[in-house]
Amino acid sequence: MWRSSDGKFRLDTPTSSVITDPASQKAILLDHIKKEATILPMPPAASGSAPAIADQMPAAAGQASAMRVEDLGKSMIEGHEVEGKRFTLPPPLPGMPKVAPAPPMPGAPKAPTAPGAPAMLGAPQPPAMPKLPQVPSVTEVWTSTKLKIPVLTKVTTGAGAQTTYCKPTSIQEPHPSVFQIPPDYKIKLPTPPAALEVPAAPKMPAAPKPPKL
Repeated sequence: MWRSSDGKFRLDTPTSSVITDPASQKAILLDHIKKEATILPMPPAASGSAPAIADQMPAAAGQASAMRVEDLGKSMIEGHEVEGKRFTLPPPLPGMPKVAPAPPMPGAPKAPTAPGAPAMLGAPQPPAMPKLPQVPSVTEVWTSTKLKIPVLTKVTTGAGAQTTYCKPTSIQEPHPSVFQIPPDYKIKLPTPPAALEVPAAPKMPAAPKPPKL
């Protein structure tokens, strides 16, 4: 990841890159396999920095207000000053209990029938797997105070824990070519959305013919 002092941001993966420029309100998608570049408009509220972790937190309806945010203060990671925050999201609420259906009305007694053949015994059912306990989702983020980029992110849920570490390699201003389209890349225009078909106006009914004399 690279970030310039004027807000430009670039995120690289092995096959693609995303470049955002809040000043021109444009985003560039680079396809390193096809060597193509697609220029897309950015919404006015978008920023060139890394997306906020709070916006990426999965929250069910009614849980966003229950999220607890804690300030962890400042620390140092490999010589870089970082600022930490912890986001705790409570487990989802259990579903409403099902209402038992009303018992059927008693009907007239039926005549007894002959006993049928005994049913065959089926194969034993495997024991049900125990449900995992509902635990809160905790995300801990340490962001560089100078680069404004998350350096260490740890997400802990009921399924386990995942830690992502972004090692800062340099605090110098990146070269302007980092945020430009390579000269050997072909610019690909985005596919415009299909136009909506306007329904035809209904035909006027024909005037009635006068009666013959």
